[in-house]
Amino acid sequence: MNKKQPYMNVGAAILFGIFGLLFFVLICRFFSIEISGEINGQPLAAKAQQKYNRVGTLQASRGTIYDRTGAVVAEDTASYTLIAILDKKMTTNPKKPQHVTNISKTASELSKYLKLDESEIYSILANGKKNNRFQVEFGKAGRDIDYNTKNKIENLKLPGITFTRDSKRFYPNGVFASHVVGYVDQTEQSDGTYKSVGKMGIEKYLNTQLTGTNGKLSYESDLWGYILPDGKENITPAKNGNDVYLTIDQKIQTFLEDAMNQVVKNYKPKKIIAIVADPKTGEILAMGQRPSFQPDTKEGITKSWHNEAIETSYEPGSTMKIFTLAAAVQEGVFNPNEKYESGSYKVTENSQTIHDHNYVGWGPITYLEGVQRSSNVAFAKIAKEKLGFDKLREYLTKFGLDKPTGIELPNETSGKIQYQYPIEKITTAYGQGTAITAIQQIQAVTAIANDGKMLKPHIVDKIVNHDTGKTIKKTSPEVVSTPISSETAKEVRDILGTVVTSPVGTGARFKIDGYSVAGKTGTANIPGPNGKYLTGANNYVFSFMGMAPKDDPKLIVYVAVQQPQLKGAEAGQGAIPVSAIFNPVMRNSLNYLNVQPSKVEATKTNKLEKYVGESVEDTVNSLKADGFDTVVLGDGKTVTDQLPKAGTTILEGEKVIIKTSGDMTAPDMTGWSLRDVMKIANIANLKFSSKGQGFVTSQNIKPKEALKSGNYLIVDLKTPEDQSTNTENNQSTDKESVQD
Repeated sequence: MNKKQPYMNVGAAILFGIFGLLFFVLICRFFSIEISGEINGQPLAAKAQQKYNRVGTLQASRGTIYDRTGAVVAEDTASYTLIAILDKKMTTNPKKPQHVTNISKTASELSKYLKLDESEIYSILANGKKNNRFQVEFGKAGRDIDYNTKNKIENLKLPGITFTRDSKRFYPNGVFASHVVGYVDQTEQSDGTYKSVGKMGIEKYLNTQLTGTNGKLSYESDLWGYILPDGKENITPAKNGNDVYLTIDQKIQTFLEDAMNQVVKNYKPKKIIAIVADPKTGEILAMGQRPSFQPDTKEGITKSWHNEAIETSYEPGSTMKIFTLAAAVQEGVFNPNEKYESGSYKVTENSQTIHDHNYVGWGPITYLEGVQRSSNVAFAKIAKEKLGFDKLREYLTKFGLDKPTGIELPNETSGKIQYQYPIEKITTAYGQGTAITAIQQIQAVTAIANDGKMLKPHIVDKIVNHDTGKTIKKTSPEVVSTPISSETAKEVRDILGTVVTSPVGTGARFKIDGYSVAGKTGTANIPGPNGKYLTGANNYVFSFMGMAPKDDPKLIVYVAVQQPQLKGAEAGQGAIPVSAIFNPVMRNSLNYLNVQPSKVEATKTNKLEKYVGESVEDTVNSLKADGFDTVVLGDGKTVTDQLPKAGTTILEGEKVIIKTSGDMTAPDMTGWSLRDVMKIANIANLKFSSKGQGFVTSQNIKPKEALKSGNYLIVDLKTPEDQSTNTENNQSTDKESVQD
C-alpha cells in the first residue's frame, strides 16, 4: 500500500492541473464575453434580439375589377388552406390530441369535403408520418376552401386538422365575359409560398396594376411568441393592388350571355363570338363567346383557351362588303341606280370565274339591289372596275384592317390580307381569303356609325388607387383614323338600312320594331383540313354587323355563329341563330340606355283604280307615278284585265299586272314574292305550283316564253337568308386554286 501512494498522488495532481486549466479558460472566456459583448465576432445583443424579435406578413389585397357602373366583377375574398399536424410533440394532453391520431378515419372524413379520393388523402398522411413531417397539406384540393366548408370540417373535430387563413379570387357573376376578365392562379414561389398571378384577360393584361405589395410587422415577443407589453413594433403597411373599372356594362353583358346561352341550347353551334360597342366612344359594352368557362372553378376552360374576338382571325364573309362599299361611295364611283349583269364574273381571261351565291344571279340588276342581295359579282366589279385594286388596298389600311387595334387585352392578333393575285384582290373585296378579327371589324365599323371618325376600341374605363380612391389613369375616346367623310358615312348607313328593309335584302330577319337598323349579313367559308372549304348547308360562319338607330347609331352589335346545327327547313338559314342573339341584345340594350323608339311611319296604301279599257301607256305611267311596279302581259295597246282588281287596297311598291290583247310571254319573276307570282298565274289562267318560302329563285317557264292557258307554272322560292346559304362569299373555287 505504501508503495502505491506516490503514484496516486501524482495522478491526482495531474487531474487537478487539468481541471484547473479548464476552469481558468472558462473564467477567461467569461470575462472576454462580458467585456466585449461578442461571441465569434457577433454581438450577443443582436442574437438575443433575433431570438425574441418576430416578423409577420401583412397581406395585400389584389385590386377589385368593376364594371362601368361600379358593380363587382372580380374581387378577393377569404379562403382557407387545410393543414394536418402529424408531430406527436404537439400533443401535451393525451385527452386532447393536437396531431392526427387515426389516419384512416381522418382520410375517410376529409374525402367527403375535398376533391380527393380517400386513398389519396390516406397516402398523403401516411407518407408524411413515415417521413417524420411536422405537418402536410393537400395540394390544390386543400387550398381555396370557403368559409362554409371550413366550418363543416371543423365540426368533425378531427385531431390535428386545422386551417390557415388566405384569400382567393371570387367572380360573383359566374360565366360573365370570362375571357375578357380572365382568371387568377396561385403560383408557387421558391420559398414555398403562393402568389396570385393573372392568367388571362384583364387579370393578365393588368396583373402588375392589380397585384399589391405585402407589408411587414416586426415586434418583440417572449419565448412563446406573445408580444411584450413594452416591446418595440415596426410596421410597413401593405400596399393593395389598384382597382380597375371596365367599360363592360353588367346589364348589357347579361343580355348577351342570356341570348348566347339560348342559342347554344337550341342550335349547339361550335362557336359564338359577340360584341356590343358604343360607336361614339369606342367603348366595349359587352363581349362574349361560346364555349366559355367558370372563372372560379376553371370548368370548361379546356374547350376554349383563347379570346376568340381578339386572338382569332378568320374570313369575315360579306360583312367585309361594308368597307368596300364605303370606299366606293367615298371615291364617288358607286351609282346605286347603275345596272350590271349579275350571276358570274371573270376576273381575267386566264383566271377563275366567280359567282353569286345563288350561282345564276338575278339578271341585270342595279348596284343597290346587288348590295341588298349581297352579290359577289357587284363587289368584284366595284373593286376592279370602279375603285381599282390599289385604291381598295389603301382603304383597307385606312380602316385598320391590317394591324391590331391595341385594345387593352393580351395576345391580340392581326388580320392577314391576301392581296397578291387578282383573284385574291377580288375575293378580299367581298370577304373571302383574307382573315381579320372581330375586334378589327368593330373598330372599322365605328367610322360608318360615327360619321367617318374611326375610334380605337377600349375595354378599360379607368384605374383607381384602392387605398386613396384617386384615379391613376382615365381612358378617353381616341380617333385613330378618318377613312371617310360624314356624308359618306350617312349614305352608307342608308344603303345598309335597305339591306334590312328591302324585300330582297339578306337582312330581313334583323328588323327590330321601333328602331331602324342598318347592317350587313355575312356567310363565311370554313377551311377544311385538306385545304378546301367545308361543304354542307351548316358548315359556315354566319354573322351580322348591325347598328341602330340608323340615322344616329348608339350601338354596334356584331354576332358570328359557327356551324349551328340547323335541321329540316331551317338547314343553312344561319340568320336564324344570329338574329336570336342580335335582335334581343340590340333591342334590350337600346331600351336600357333609354334610346326612345322612333315613330314608324305607316306604309303608304292606295285603292287601285279601274284601268280596263284604258290605254296601256297611260295606265303604266299613272301606276308608276303612284309608286307601283307594273308588269304588262301581251303586246296590245289597250288594257283588257288587271290584278289586283279595281278598288283593292294595295301597298306601295306592290306589283300590278296589266293584261292586254295579243300573245303573252313570261316575265322574269326572279326575286318576286309568292303573292305577285300568283297574280300572273291567275290572270293568264295557268295551273300553279310552288316549292319553298320567300322569293322566287327559279321558274319552269323561262322569261319571254309563251304563256298558254292551262299550262303549269312552277316556281322555287327561298328566303334571302336561305339564298345566302350557298355563301355570300362563294366563288365556286377551292383555296388551293386561288391564283392568277
